[in-house]
Amino acid sequence: QVQPVESGGGSVQAGGSLRLSCASSGYPHSSYYCVKWFRQAPGKDREGVASIYTGGGTWYADSAKGRFTISQDNAKNTVHLEINSLKPEDSAMYYCAVAVACYIEPSAFRYWGQGTQVTVSS
Repeated sequence: QVQPVESGGGSVQAGGSLRLSCASSGYPHSSYYCVKWFRQAPGKDREGVASIYTGGGTWYADSAKGRFTISQDNAKNTVHLEINSLKPEDSAMYYCAVAVACYIEPSAFRYWGQGTQVTVSS
């Protein structure tokens, strides 16, 4: 199935780490595709935090650089997002989305997971 499935969220204290995972079967009729992580906090717009193109290349939002690491496990069709030194402002619902390219706008992504909640306490 193309529908991504996220896992790995939870409640942690500031300074802790989490590893989010996104499992999907890729994009129909395309050898390469993009998996992008977005997050949305209550009352805020959904924002992209990191993406990986299976043909090569990663991108990080400025807020994610240095603390977030995105990687892919081709054997398991899974993309991981490692988040270190978590801050309370990282608290949000984290979604992964799949598209044929790494678009900027969330509306360009056709396939979305249900999300996994990350809560960071101070």
